[in-house]
Amino acid sequence: MIKNAKDLTKQAATSPRHRTGGYVLLARMTDKARADIAGQMGEYHTNCPLDRLLLDWKGVEYAGVRKALEAGATDEEIVAYLNAHGTPKTPAEIRVWSDSMDKASMHGDPEKGSWFDDECQKLGLDPAKTSTFDWLEAEDRVSYGK
Repeated sequence: MIKNAKDLTKQAATSPRHRTGGYVLLARMTDKARADIAGQMGEYHTNCPLDRLLLDWKGVEYAGVRKALEAGATDEEIVAYLNAHGTPKTPAEIRVWSDSMDKASMHGDPEKGSWFDDECQKLGLDPAKTSTFDWLEAEDRVSYGK
């Protein structure tokens, strides 16, 4: 049984900026996975390209994280799991990676740039000044009225 699963049909997942154990994206990924396990996923997706940024950087498979969450792991236990598996990372490396992800933007990306620019403009955001995390937070505010 999943404890503390957010109902993502009614509320947004945690901001991608929120750091758990120093990692951006982790709390958002675990929110989505728990909601999926609980059948309260809404429009979100698990093991998506955003989740893959963290998982691939750490060299960890989503299946292992999900299995731990299905067993009731807390976010802190998922941090311990990440730190014990995949490619070892120092706290300084985690901080540098998280900082770079916080500032990253799809604007100008050859594959996703046009789509990102259009999505930003729909929300009244300047794509040239909008990070991916800025856009995700704005999208969540619009979708959930917060």
